[in-house]
Amino acid sequence: MREFAQLYGELDDTTSTSRKLAALQAYFQRAAPADAAWAVYFLAGGKPRQAVPSKLLRELATERAGLDAWLFDEAYHAVGDLAETIALILPAPGQRSDIGLAEWIEQRIAPLRGAAPETIRASLLAYWDELETRERFLLVKLIGGGFRVGVSKLLVTRALASIAAIDSKLIAQRLMGWTDGKVSPTGAGFLKLISAQSDGEHALRGGQPYPFFLAHPLQAAPETLGEPGDWLVEWKYDGMRAQLLRRAGASWLWSRGEELITERFPELAQVPLPEGTVLDGEILIWQPGDVPSAFADLQKRMGRKTVSPKLLAELPAVLVAYDMLEMDGVDIRHLPQRERRALLEGVVAQVASPALRLSPRIEAASWEALAAIRVESRARGVEGMMLKAMSAAYGVGRTKDVGTWWKWKIDPYSVDAVLIYAQAGHGRRASLYTDYTFAVWDDVEEGERKLVPFAKAYSGLTDAEIGQVDAAIRKTTIEKFGPVRSVKPSMVFEIGFEGIAASGRHKAGIAVRFPRILRRREDKTIADADTLATLKAMLASAA
Repeated sequence: MREFAQLYGELDDTTSTSRKLAALQAYFQRAAPADAAWAVYFLAGGKPRQAVPSKLLRELATERAGLDAWLFDEAYHAVGDLAETIALILPAPGQRSDIGLAEWIEQRIAPLRGAAPETIRASLLAYWDELETRERFLLVKLIGGGFRVGVSKLLVTRALASIAAIDSKLIAQRLMGWTDGKVSPTGAGFLKLISAQSDGEHALRGGQPYPFFLAHPLQAAPETLGEPGDWLVEWKYDGMRAQLLRRAGASWLWSRGEELITERFPELAQVPLPEGTVLDGEILIWQPGDVPSAFADLQKRMGRKTVSPKLLAELPAVLVAYDMLEMDGVDIRHLPQRERRALLEGVVAQVASPALRLSPRIEAASWEALAAIRVESRARGVEGMMLKAMSAAYGVGRTKDVGTWWKWKIDPYSVDAVLIYAQAGHGRRASLYTDYTFAVWDDVEEGERKLVPFAKAYSGLTDAEIGQVDAAIRKTTIEKFGPVRSVKPSMVFEIGFEGIAASGRHKAGIAVRFPRILRRREDKTIADADTLATLKAMLASAA
């Protein structure tokens, strides 16, 4: 635990990619295989399951520190993070622990899940007495299910490839499914992960997917890409990226987040693909008609581990396939896009399943003509276009070494909104207010207006801008609700988002997709902010 806590601190204390990479390499070179296996799981995006409720963690920490509940609350409000607050208020440890990460996870944390409160109390008081502040912080994060760290899976892949002296693409391939959570990481698994590549190694096992190839946002004019005929142009759907696999007489469906979701979409698992086939595509809800349903409909399916016949009938899912990665059990990712597309067309026609659709190809004589077609995106329920080099192989991650995919998205929706609530961030930003709630005006009656919250956003500002906004929040705070501050409406921001849908769960009756801050509008007063009627008009035009 001590070594992993040290690594966590080093990763959290810097924004330098080279320093993070060096810290990862140093850790994996010295860590025991079982500890390294769990470290890979967490650093690559695996989520710890909550073992102890936050309320009980607070009560036990308050008891151990000998504080009144109100004083703990004041400390929590000042610090802004529960794990950090607990780590800071606990008295110095009476002993030191040399137990590794794997033993902590498997033999100490896991047994707390569902244990009696008396057992949890005795265990935690003993555990806290073995750990220093940074280690306690990490322990509470793991126990409470709130672990996250500022490092990408790509950087973890690079670090492992470096210490193993093998191609990072092979590491990325072996890592697929590592964070699914259904199988615990092991020391043997880690050693296999970094073992030298053998000449006869079969790339994948059973239902293991391939690493996803990702697109770059197109910033330049499309004319800079050459002739339109050199590109496969498709619609960019707003769905759930997935791979559908058929191997050894069984089907698997994997999300881009490496979650096995087969049972959530049984109609896709039943698509009669030929043996040894892997397709890449987008899961969408597709009602009768020519356009997919809103993403909000897909969300109703995404969260269900079991799906009722009624929901299957009301919200039928399809896989819009746009690439083929394996045929007859042979990896074909090295083939150029034009050849993979031809093979895909043949398979989709052969299968002829209503749950499998071919991503339509958009053809036009010029980029100008394609731009004119792109204007139809919102009416078609899509986000723009995908541009894929006909000569491109299927790469790993967001790379350009085997060819390029571009996403040529339409401009986002945007409104001017007022900041009304703020909450502290995490990690390096735990002492700053960086998570914001925004509102628009609702004209309740003639001459009367009120602000209605409609979106939360935390990205889009520079560090300098965050500092300025943080200072303004502290000066204009009206009330505190735990870690949240209610502020006097005084700041206007332009908020961008990709989609909009009706929602009964939100106070405004509207939900927006991927909200983000585009800029602060210091040129506008709060009276100039947009209204709920503006959002409703956007909703109507998107329907």
